[in-house]
Amino acid sequence: MGYGVAAEKAAEALRYLGRNYPECLENLRILDEHETAAHEAAMRGERGAYLESLRCYMRAGRDEALRMRRARREFL
Repeated sequence: MGYGVAAEKAAEALRYLGRNYPECLENLRILDEHETAAHEAAMRGERGAYLESLRCYMRAGRDEALRMRRARREFL
């Protein structure tokens, strides 16, 4: 996978999270581990590992946003 394609996929993942789970953008640290794994897989040219890392990245963002939503509901 070329760097341009990898960067495009990463940008799509971040746009998806921002559009559907904007709360996760308040805590981007939660995504660091998955972002690092995706970057490393891309640098090795391992397309499957890269795409799986992006899926984990999006799941982590979704899970964090849902956790934040639950916490806000409990607070109210």
